[in-house]
Amino acid sequence: MARAERVLPGGVDSPVRAYRAVGGSPVFVASGRGSIITDVDGREYIDYVQSYGPLILGHAHPAVVAAIQAAAPLGTSFGAPTEAEPALAERIIEAVPSIEMLRFVSSGTEAAMSAIRLARAATQRDLVLKFEGCYHGHADGLLVAAGSGVATLSLPDSAGVPAAYAAQTLVAPYNDLESVQRAFAAHPGRIAAVIVEPIAGNMGLVLPAAGYLAGLRAACDEAGALLIFDEVISGFRASIGGAQAVYDVRPDITVLGKIIGGGLPVGAYGGRRDLMSLIAPLGPVYQAGTLSGNPLAMAAGTATLDTLREMPDAYQRLDTLGARLEAGLRDAIRTARARAVVARSGSLLTVFFGFDAAPTNWAEAKQADTAAFSRFHHAMLEGGVHLPPSQYEAWFLSLAHTEADVDRTIAVASQALTA
Repeated sequence: MARAERVLPGGVDSPVRAYRAVGGSPVFVASGRGSIITDVDGREYIDYVQSYGPLILGHAHPAVVAAIQAAAPLGTSFGAPTEAEPALAERIIEAVPSIEMLRFVSSGTEAAMSAIRLARAATQRDLVLKFEGCYHGHADGLLVAAGSGVATLSLPDSAGVPAAYAAQTLVAPYNDLESVQRAFAAHPGRIAAVIVEPIAGNMGLVLPAAGYLAGLRAACDEAGALLIFDEVISGFRASIGGAQAVYDVRPDITVLGKIIGGGLPVGAYGGRRDLMSLIAPLGPVYQAGTLSGNPLAMAAGTATLDTLREMPDAYQRLDTLGARLEAGLRDAIRTARARAVVARSGSLLTVFFGFDAAPTNWAEAKQADTAAFSRFHHAMLEGGVHLPPSQYEAWFLSLAHTEADVDRTIAVASQALTA
């Protein structure tokens, strides 16, 4: 860590990794396989970070490794089209009915930024409505009332974001349809899009209330605005068709990342053909990227999606493992008489400390007992369980996790809660 701090800000390349939210020094990972990571000192941990979501198959899955090994000798980047790009795009379009055409980029931040630009061009409007605690990457106009790393560092937004940019973004509480209606009423004909995490994963896991997503769809339709689902986390994790398939709500534009790259850098945004036809070279909305659609990420993503397709019980297995972990953690909390709750959706989970009921928005979530979480995190680490180092990050299960992993995790949690 001392070596890294001399050459990297905070010793890391993404803020939450620095352990500032929980204290201590981060685990430096040497390798990972399946559900297990090994640190540079040779110690093994059951891993619930899983690269914050992309590794739904687990670390170094043989099919993904083989795909990368086959692609790499042919060339890592060309700045020219390859067959790998339409191959992965076709698989995504087949799985996600709202996407008729898409564009690959290199990160979720880039995808969300580009989706907003597209929405503004399509509607000829400037304002965007987002929700407190939802994170859509670190583009200037979207780094307002964000969650995740921003919440971890106790920053309401970021230095270096011009006030003029922030002024183009309206913010409403998550799960509050009335606030959305008020925003549309206060800015008639000016809101280009509403962007939302359909399953919020950046203030801890917060689920959409019944009817909330359908209400957003109706509000956008009434106001002539576009609805953007940021499914960087939930895409291909909530289901093969993402959260939009689970909740049966079709957005105009979908932002993807993580799983579609199989652990390599990737992002994508897609939607109706008429909207995506506005993207250059077909239309006037400019967006480009040297490494967009690079063959290694396309190969890893294709292998991941094909493996998921070949496992008809994949999402049932993930949900079963998640339910087992949730039930065991709830029992441990009750036994320890700890003040904590478990929020879960399939293979996503958060233990919120300081609550009797799971939070429903950022105003509630930020009341969490972060000191209690910090103690829990360190006790779990000592017991060989690697959790995200922030109260406001979700845990990720993978298909590589076993019942024995889950049961071991519950046992360690029981000890941690009573320590």
